[in-house]
Amino acid sequence: MSGPLVAVDVPWLLYRSHFGLPSSIRGVDGERVGALLGTVNTVLGLIDWCSPRAVACCLGAEEADYRVALYPPYHAHRDPMPDELRAQWERAPALLAALGWTVTAAQALEADDLMWSYSRVEGRAGGRTLICSGDRDLFQAVDERTEVVELRRDGPPGTIDAAGVFARAGVRPDQIPDLIALRGDPSDGLPGARGVGAKTAAALLGEHGTLEGVLAAVGGLRPRIAAALVEQSQELRAFRQIAVLADIDVARPPDGATDRAGGAAAARELGMKGLAARLAGAAASA
Repeated sequence: MSGPLVAVDVPWLLYRSHFGLPSSIRGVDGERVGALLGTVNTVLGLIDWCSPRAVACCLGAEEADYRVALYPPYHAHRDPMPDELRAQWERAPALLAALGWTVTAAQALEADDLMWSYSRVEGRAGGRTLICSGDRDLFQAVDERTEVVELRRDGPPGTIDAAGVFARAGVRPDQIPDLIALRGDPSDGLPGARGVGAKTAAALLGEHGTLEGVLAAVGGLRPRIAAALVEQSQELRAFRQIAVLADIDVARPPDGATDRAGGAAAARELGMKGLAARLAGAAASA
């Protein structure tokens, strides 16, 4: 198969679907299944759109221990996972695997690190990767063989390449960790440098290249910004280290078609009758 590898941010899709779909979507014993339904439907839509050679469904720890050690407030502001979502989270791996997709969970690292790692393995093998995630940390993975999928409410998905990253963030993909360190990342609880917003951070990196380049140039910066950078220099270096995605030793997923019959059986067991019927019908007509 010659299509791309699709690397999927399962936690993001589960959260997105849980809060985006009606709570009335129920399965066996009346338990909510909207997060599972939305996740599977999104991946099936991507398959119809780009005909991938394989799908890698990535899960991981809610936060990597080493990132918390570097900055204890990392992810600390996030609300606990709702019980109804956690129940679906626990069922997700089996359902996704039943569809014939590669399912991997990083125990000590995060789903972002897995998607990054799969894209590096795929690129070294000469393949292409499409990363499906709403986390802009993944912009750093974009290169000549990797793009980020942009899901669109109206119309088919699009992709974000290096030019698209620059248009959205104002920096190159390889500068994303430096940008996060300087401007912060509210979703991860990283405050960034005091008084430095996204535009200022991008402008500083456009002139000085890296966080270290910016720190080396404080003598020529506005006094207020220079003072913040000097005072926070070690903290900013920690923020950058947190933002850099970690390499995980993963095997390149084998080529594999979606097992719609297997998925139908798994969906039926969960009481997801509509999904089961659609998958069974697609399997019968294949």
